[in-house]
Amino acid sequence: MTTPWGEVALARFPEDPRDRLRAWDASDVYLLRHLAEQDVPLSGTVVVLGDRWGALVTALAAHRPVQITDSWLGQEATRANLARAGVETGSVRLLTTQDPVPERVDVLLVRVPKSLALLEDQLLRLAPAVHPGTVVIGTGMVKEIHTSTLKLFEGILGPTRTSLARQKARLVFCTPDPALHRPANPWPYSYDLPGDVGALSGRQVVNHAGVFCADRLDIGTRFFLKHLPETSGTRRVVDLGCGNGIVGTAVALANPEAEVLFTDESFQAVASAEATYKANGVPGHAEFRVGDGLTGVPDASVDVVLNNPPFHSHQATTDATAWRMFSGARRVLRPGGELWVVGNRHLGYHVKLKRLFGHCELVAGDPKFVVLRAVRRG
Repeated sequence: MTTPWGEVALARFPEDPRDRLRAWDASDVYLLRHLAEQDVPLSGTVVVLGDRWGALVTALAAHRPVQITDSWLGQEATRANLARAGVETGSVRLLTTQDPVPERVDVLLVRVPKSLALLEDQLLRLAPAVHPGTVVIGTGMVKEIHTSTLKLFEGILGPTRTSLARQKARLVFCTPDPALHRPANPWPYSYDLPGDVGALSGRQVVNHAGVFCADRLDIGTRFFLKHLPETSGTRRVVDLGCGNGIVGTAVALANPEAEVLFTDESFQAVASAEATYKANGVPGHAEFRVGDGLTGVPDASVDVVLNNPPFHSHQATTDATAWRMFSGARRVLRPGGELWVVGNRHLGYHVKLKRLFGHCELVAGDPKFVVLRAVRRG
């Protein structure tokens, strides 16, 4: 990436030489150019919110910024990109969206996230640390910045305007108003499930901001809940890409002897899963882990993996995540262990599963979704 201060070598995480997706886009470049061209003072506490792969904090490392991210993969990419740039450990402070925010923010740079809920939650958490002199600038691609985005900045921090578009990117300029009456933070949000979804019928779900379908049960998960495998005895089960933990909690309720691992690369998701599990008083053993899929799970140590894989990486449609999840599941399953997958019918996950496992069984299907089962045979 070319910046006003020179070129920076960047990569996504995990690195894959076949991946053509870049670790930055035009909105990152637009923001950095604006900071240099307008000689924006980058003194005091500089906070970068939503930096997807560390492009912004790597370019601004000399100003010792604080990064706040919901993505474990993004945080690992940041570490790798900082090391690649020769930045000293500790020059950049890495925080998650679940960590306490800095007490004072002098510069707030926001890479507008896909989730308006996550933006709302994080701006409300940061607002008490913002003062009248704080420089607030957001950035995103034109398709990511809407009237609702600007209303959030304006309603939480102060008067807001946008720049002209450049290479399909746009900047957001906000002037903090300390007298502004801000709304209460509605996150985390809870609701009760409907009465026709098996073991979790009528039970409570807790969602932190930014989790997929945070205010309702998505139709894919609803379909999956009706076709989950029956487990009995002490079984090691993984809710892979757990989101708010509905699937793993349903298994734990149906089989209190099951040991369930909830794992996701989103800090918000794992916090939601843990809150959902605890809200329902499940009498079993569970572990909650933020990370890259099944990395760190021992080979041949799991009986069942349950998975509803994402098919987007931010705005890009990709099957790379699903492929890594399926490959990881085959590695950690014991002989005879089962991978159960729900997905949109058109995604053709059965093709990948047949390549990895040698077979794939259709458990259930409707015009939109399928539930697939693959067994590790050796």
